[in-house]
Amino acid sequence: MTEAGNAGTQESDKAALDPVTLSVIQARLQQICDEMDLAFSRAAFSPVISEANDRSDGIYDAVDGALIAQGVGGLPVFVGAMQASTRTLIGMIERGEVLPPEPGDTYIVNDPYLGGTHLMDVRFARPFYRQGKIVCWLSNTGHWPDTGGAVPGGFSASATAVEQEGLRLPPVKLFKRGHLDEEIWAIICSNIRVSEQRIGDVKAQAAALDVGAERLGELLDRYGDVTVHKAIAELRVRAAVGMRRCIAEIPEGRHAASAWLDSDGVVDKPLEIRLVVTRSGDDLTFDFAGSSPPCAGPMNSVKATTLSSVYLAMRHIFPDVVISAGAFEPLHVVGFDGTFLDARYPRPVSGCAAEVSQRIAEAVFAALVKVLPDRVTAAPAGTSGNFALGGHDPERGRDFVMYQISGGGYGGNSDHDGLSNGCSTIGISKAPPVEIMEQAYPVLYHHYALAEGSGGAGKQRGGLGLDYEVELLRGTAKASFVMDHGRSGPLGALGGEDGGVNRVVVHRSGEAHVPPHLSKEQDISLQAGDRVRVQTPGGGGYGDPRSRDPSAVLEDVRLGRYTVAQGKDRFGVVVVAPETESGEWTVDADRTRALREQSWRAVKGEQ
Repeated sequence: MTEAGNAGTQESDKAALDPVTLSVIQARLQQICDEMDLAFSRAAFSPVISEANDRSDGIYDAVDGALIAQGVGGLPVFVGAMQASTRTLIGMIERGEVLPPEPGDTYIVNDPYLGGTHLMDVRFARPFYRQGKIVCWLSNTGHWPDTGGAVPGGFSASATAVEQEGLRLPPVKLFKRGHLDEEIWAIICSNIRVSEQRIGDVKAQAAALDVGAERLGELLDRYGDVTVHKAIAELRVRAAVGMRRCIAEIPEGRHAASAWLDSDGVVDKPLEIRLVVTRSGDDLTFDFAGSSPPCAGPMNSVKATTLSSVYLAMRHIFPDVVISAGAFEPLHVVGFDGTFLDARYPRPVSGCAAEVSQRIAEAVFAALVKVLPDRVTAAPAGTSGNFALGGHDPERGRDFVMYQISGGGYGGNSDHDGLSNGCSTIGISKAPPVEIMEQAYPVLYHHYALAEGSGGAGKQRGGLGLDYEVELLRGTAKASFVMDHGRSGPLGALGGEDGGVNRVVVHRSGEAHVPPHLSKEQDISLQAGDRVRVQTPGGGGYGDPRSRDPSAVLEDVRLGRYTVAQGKDRFGVVVVAPETESGEWTVDADRTRALREQSWRAVKGEQ
């Protein structure tokens, strides 16, 4: 720092922490993380990061790894997981299990049992030094398209051990004093597919940390270390106060619900997430006792992901609480020991962050929607639609691994209908544009549209899912799917219907193949001309469908969201199609009234 900078720092250190300064520092911390996110996405090679934004960046406490700030464009499920990962790394360094850091070092880790998610989510962590002392950690996570394992993309639907899912990395220094360790990098490249393409993502991930370090240094130079640290501590306290204020809206007592997964991909049997939410004073306890035991297949969740899923669910319900570790302090998660929500080595976990986490959030929504009807929605689609396609492109003379995520319908709520084709519950990542996918891989999308009729009926209907079909144009490939909600759709709320289910059909040589587990299977061989069709779930409906405004049903039918028959059967509204193309759609008011009265009498037991 310059002398002027030192003088400014000393002067600001002595100043009181006024509300304006606190707000400015809070905004600057957020902005730093947002800029890290942007740098990561803009520099990354893989479409899943550069286009889908399946990544996150944050700043973490030097002592306990607690979350200080995270980018608003990062995946919410990484909020708690990256905190757990940073905390675990700090502990391992203190115990001498990991080499201590030096300036310029960057650790890489993807071990799910060390505060992670699944193997494809690769985390970087770098200590940030001031005057020779670590004052915080910068960390980010990016979804790599492949980390080895039994199938391209890592989503092995029938894995029974984590080794089958890919290369598992403990915390090691990938960058030492700012330079890539070529030996460690060679080990990684020897164990993953299309390794020659990963260096672009690695350099982008490291560059995002460079951006964060530079901007954080500027912030500390401007306001002084003491002032910034005071602000961070105050923001943590205020986040806890804010969450407790929100908890006060929840009635005292127990609120129970269950959510279900189709299967684990190996044993064709549903898995139950059993939850009891208890408010006692200004704390909230989430008890998962009684949930299904550890499963054979990859639908186990590690502890860090289970905790983070509860945190992100509460962020959905109370979005205005400051993103800080303080917001988690009043939330206590228990009862997951001995269940599939606390996976231990060597349990496979590829579905934990992408699928199980969303069902945990769904259980939280179902438990609280009756007591917070104006804040909680019906269940969203609840699957990331993980579709991996790996093979060889003879035209370009190289192998490829394509990873497709897809959106689905959001649940209806007290104020409006659910969003159609929204991102998954766990994040704000989006499906890569079709044009980018067709440019990068030997595929052609035949259609990419809303899944008509998939939104759950309700006073406020659920949003529609996605319907797409993709063809392999040349070469050979293998397809793998780890999805969910194929057996039952996302839960409706307060009388609303469940959303439509997930559907997967593979067309090979003119024959249609449906996976035995409905939306989970691996190593499906494809030849040029074969097609894969996926329909993602619609959101659950909110409230009695027979209370929906007939004019809203008319508009839905007119736009093709539902058929005339669905308008009658699901909403009790008789829509009359025009006799000519220039005619108008109308509602038969008399028949609609009679139909709804008949339905209400049946519900009340008057018939």
